[in-house]
Amino acid sequence: MTPGAAATPGAAGAVARSGPWPVTEAEARAVQEELRARVERADHAPPPGTPGTLLAGVDVAYDDAHDTVAAAAVVLDGATHEVVARATECARVPFPYVPGLLAFRELPAVLVALERLDRVPDLVVCDGYGLAHPRRLGLASHLGVLTGLPTIGVAKTPFRYRHGPVGAVRGDGAPLLDGTEEVGRALRTREGVRPVYVSVGHRVGLDSACAHTLDLARRYRLPETTRRADALCRAALREALEDAGRAGH
Repeated sequence: MTPGAAATPGAAGAVARSGPWPVTEAEARAVQEELRARVERADHAPPPGTPGTLLAGVDVAYDDAHDTVAAAAVVLDGATHEVVARATECARVPFPYVPGLLAFRELPAVLVALERLDRVPDLVVCDGYGLAHPRRLGLASHLGVLTGLPTIGVAKTPFRYRHGPVGAVRGDGAPLLDGTEEVGRALRTREGVRPVYVSVGHRVGLDSACAHTLDLARRYRLPETTRRADALCRAALREALEDAGRAGH
């Protein structure tokens, strides 16, 4: 399957992997230009808190000194937020660091981790951006187009975009703007804590993306999907480096 093709979740919860991957900046930008036309903004995500739904979080951790990336996919019950499935993948970093092209460093390992899950999530939350991207194809949108799954991006910083004041009450928000275009929303998930930055990935509307973010951030600033995936990928990276160290002795 080429990076321009969409994958379909399999019966056992697997998603088809994409490749070959670009090796130059020009090739990667060309892929983004092609895929961004395939992003769907119509909402196909289940309502937040729906019993029986599955919400996944994906995240990655790097060790650049050892040229290693670890990806994690964690699936939570949509109503209780209990972990029901998890998977990881460790690999060589496949692409250099270039702002705006981080998906090509992260997605190969993320797709393998998702493929290893035994369940198909109804929604995937990414630690990053979706439409809030110079070419409107951040990691969340890229992942959604490749897998066909509804995706949203929840980032810790506004990247290159601006927004007005955000109210102090949980749930308050302000448009995240690129010029006059709204590419996401600065969203307050906890009082007295700086906002997060939500953007549509694929097959999810912005209001729905914000509602899911708030539901998943019942106790902390970040969604529980992101918190669990972050902890798992860091643990997987530590284990991979320890195993590599033992093998080297």
